[in-house]
Amino acid sequence: MSEDPALGDVLDVLSDEYARAILAATSVKPMSAQQLADECEMSKPTVYRRVERLRDYDLIEERTAIQDDGNHYSVYAATLSELSVELDEGSFEADVTRREPEAFPGQRETDTADRFAKMWENL
Repeated sequence: MSEDPALGDVLDVLSDEYARAILAATSVKPMSAQQLADECEMSKPTVYRRVERLRDYDLIEERTAIQDDGNHYSVYAATLSELSVELDEGSFEADVTRREPEAFPGQRETDTADRFAKMWENL
């Protein structure tokens, strides 16, 4: 979606405990559906349903994890950074802040050695 979704829609998505668990887990590091199922103690179909709904509102993104053996798979990373709700003169205003996805691991590191270490760890 190019525009921020309506407040009620975002709150509806975030009212789901499974969706919140997925967002919390993927805010730490990108995770596959199997990793999310294990970490959040839910079935893979539940993970996929919630991920699809979170993707509909641009609260999570899908990335491809590259494997040497050619068996690539999807991982998910939270893009939601902050949700703020303001009540002003009888109306609610919602602001959704999203993280910019990293082009490569370690992109946000300011120290060259740390940046190289992050890139190396993810090869």
